[in-house]
Amino acid sequence: MRLTTKGRFAVTAMIDLALRQDKGPVTLAGISQRQDISLSYLEQLFGKLRRHEIVESVRGPGGGYHLARKAQNVTVADIIIAVDEPLDATQCGSKGNCHGSDHDNGIHCMTHDLWSTLNAKMVDYLDSVSLQDLVNQQKQKTLDKNVVVMRPVHAVHTAT
Repeated sequence: MRLTTKGRFAVTAMIDLALRQDKGPVTLAGISQRQDISLSYLEQLFGKLRRHEIVESVRGPGGGYHLARKAQNVTVADIIIAVDEPLDATQCGSKGNCHGSDHDNGIHCMTHDLWSTLNAKMVDYLDSVSLQDLVNQQKQKTLDKNVVVMRPVHAVHTAT
């Protein structure tokens, strides 16, 4: 089970948006350039995010996107679900027929419950991480990069 680029790009773009929205609406062209994500792909993702009321668009000159609600009220799960990213580790896609259509309906493989439990844990975890948490992490990383550590210089005494 892997998270596809759709989910990864959506979360990355949302972090970028949340980091910059205090300066006004954020353009998709700007996000595209900073994050190296195709503009047309971002347009598709943001259409879905808008329909799920996670972002709002601002039209006209100086337009772009901003969050529809506070960053602490948007979870990673919200973002991933909005862009139709499947969060399913089962072989059957949680449809209950793990052995394919040529077997009786409803037959689960021996590990179905294991993967179903993993699905629930993934959703719980992603639902526990807010967009604000990710923004705070990025701000801390930026601060850590800009910190200069000053070490004392020990004077070397020479005999005269």
